[in-house]
Amino acid sequence: MLKRSMQSSLRNSLLGAAATLAIALTGAAMPARAQIHIATAGPMTGEYAAFGQQMKAGAEQAVADLNKAGGVLGQQLVLEVGDDACDPKQAVSVANQLASKQVKLVAGHFCSGSSIPASKVYGEEGILQISPASTNPKYTDEGSWNTFRVCGRDDEQGKVAGDYLAKHFKDEKIAILNDNSAYGKGLADETAKALHAAGGKEVLATAYTPGEKDYSSLVSRLKQAGVTVIYVGGYHTEAGLIIRQAKEQGMKATMVGGDALVTNEFWQIAGEAGAGTMMTFPPDPRLMKTAADVVKEFKAKNVDPEGYVLYTYAAIQVWVDAVKKVGSTDPKKVAAALKASGNWPSVLGPISFDKKGDTTGGGYVFYVWKNGAYAQM
Repeated sequence: MLKRSMQSSLRNSLLGAAATLAIALTGAAMPARAQIHIATAGPMTGEYAAFGQQMKAGAEQAVADLNKAGGVLGQQLVLEVGDDACDPKQAVSVANQLASKQVKLVAGHFCSGSSIPASKVYGEEGILQISPASTNPKYTDEGSWNTFRVCGRDDEQGKVAGDYLAKHFKDEKIAILNDNSAYGKGLADETAKALHAAGGKEVLATAYTPGEKDYSSLVSRLKQAGVTVIYVGGYHTEAGLIIRQAKEQGMKATMVGGDALVTNEFWQIAGEAGAGTMMTFPPDPRLMKTAADVVKEFKAKNVDPEGYVLYTYAAIQVWVDAVKKVGSTDPKKVAAALKASGNWPSVLGPISFDKKGDTTGGGYVFYVWKNGAYAQM
């Protein structure tokens, strides 16, 4: 009897040891390694998907680099991607989805018309938002504790554009167009304001409907008004079609636009008609010493880190540094740190924020399209 009992005890011990070994090998009973969820959100599909892909590329590279370096507070970052298609209603839906995933940061959105309503959701849900690209002043002017951006504002961008138009095209007939979006109309209005303040005046100001393929009636109006300079407050898809159709109808006008023309897709749409098109954008981050190593990583993958790729990377970078400084991912503590301290290192160079969450440095310069590429003037 004793012998049988000992055999049974030994068998149970062996089975227990085997089970423990199996659990250790599979990790079934091991606690999961803690992770921090963050997100990027923008137009991953739709007409402006080129910009969504820029943001996704920047966010993915930032997360990969940070995780490779040991993560944040000893935890790995997990990236969620939200697709708002630059639609305000869809942006609110995406914001709620990301909140349910308990993300600590949203590096987004792209379109101001998406960022503004989404920011209200993030504010209520206790989520920090750092937009790489939303330039409408209302985003931070009417924002809460949680709204930041690493790009400039349209009142700054519009002043640069309006002053340039007044100085360099004072004898030309200027048209100011907008697509009625928060970004496009906001930028066109700021440009017109600066143009008027500098003593200039447009001969035509009108809106167009985004998403159309035929702008011949708009082009006819431009021709009738004798327009020689077309300022576009809107996105690259429509701008490319408008200048192409204008040139096809014999117009010799110069197009001027904003930062939403900073994608190689503009040339794919406009073709040779896009030659000479000018646009405002901050100094090219791809040429900055602070971005050299990261640019090299992108180039090795055959990715051109144009437009807002590096801006999205920088949004995540500054958030991580603030998290490390306060020793917590608590969004309100991180937001307070971002505003209290300055010169956060990033691929864009040192970044500081004012009390609204706007960057205090930066500035806009002009670029020109030629032979399928754009370069700083």
